[in-house]
Amino acid sequence: MAKLELGLDTFGDRTLGADGTLQSHAQVLREVVEQGELADRVGLTFFGVGEHHREDFAVSAPEVVLAAVAAKTRQIRLGSAVTVLSSDDPIRVFQRFSTLDAVSSGRAEVILGRGSFTESFPLFGYDLSRYEELFEDKLELFAKVRAGVPVTWSGKTRAPLTNQTVYPPLERGPLRTWIGVGGSPESVVRAAKYGFDLMLAVIGGEPARFAGYVDLYFEALTKRGFGRRPVGVHCPGHVADTDERARAELWPHYLALRTKIGAERGWPPPTRAQFEREAGPNGALFVGSPDTVARKIAATARTLSLSRFDLKYSNGPMPHAQMLRSIELIGTEVAPRVHELLGAG
Repeated sequence: MAKLELGLDTFGDRTLGADGTLQSHAQVLREVVEQGELADRVGLTFFGVGEHHREDFAVSAPEVVLAAVAAKTRQIRLGSAVTVLSSDDPIRVFQRFSTLDAVSSGRAEVILGRGSFTESFPLFGYDLSRYEELFEDKLELFAKVRAGVPVTWSGKTRAPLTNQTVYPPLERGPLRTWIGVGGSPESVVRAAKYGFDLMLAVIGGEPARFAGYVDLYFEALTKRGFGRRPVGVHCPGHVADTDERARAELWPHYLALRTKIGAERGWPPPTRAQFEREAGPNGALFVGSPDTVARKIAATARTLSLSRFDLKYSNGPMPHAQMLRSIELIGTEVAPRVHELLGAG
């Protein structure tokens, strides 16, 4: 297999400061820029920043944050994780990322999704009952804009366009575009319909259960006359010097995050036993020493025919210093070990 791309994702989770209280959104944004700068220095492939519109996450404008990261980095690719297209304007999304691509000298990419949080819908005046329709309509328009030719389009969710050119154009060809999928076969087929790359969000259970979706994606691409496209996975995790330390550092913040979101969605709080199962060899939590995490990533890459693995390294209110150490270990120890394991395989 081709060399696996290793990246990082963050939602800009609000972190604990030295006094044990949550830091301001502004301070967290500055920390995210520092984290992206470190990810570049240690040689990682991608830095993704997610969009949210709620109190516990600091990033609502990923492209602005990514532009700040671009100014301090030289090689790492920069993108969203994800952009909630349903509650945005496809033309503005393209323009923001084509601008990011220009200021970063061709390093931008976008992951489009419907979003697992829905706060953006009432915030921007969209009706949640049109959840599916909005995404389908806007994705079709985005695909036309991305093609880089004057756009003629009509749909149900915005005014039509006739022979409209969108600026700024891409300097180096099409914007790399992924569709983020949380577990819907319809979304997998939709990614293939447009020939976009597939990013699977695996936040619980066994990553191996997504193998059928990968097969479906490749089959759907073939039916539409596309060649094989990259598949990526986004999973939460944390790396420390030992397995015990990594789990001890992650657990309280994982518990806090899942308890808060669970209360909103009717889930019970996670138990330590559930956490340990997810952290085990077959679960969706990639937590442990560099060797433990590297072995788990390599196994998942083989099982799902991956081109990209993105670790969501921000986990609830985990302190900035712990995340920096995790990023350092991912770049300097996990990535080389993963490539060694896959090369040996």
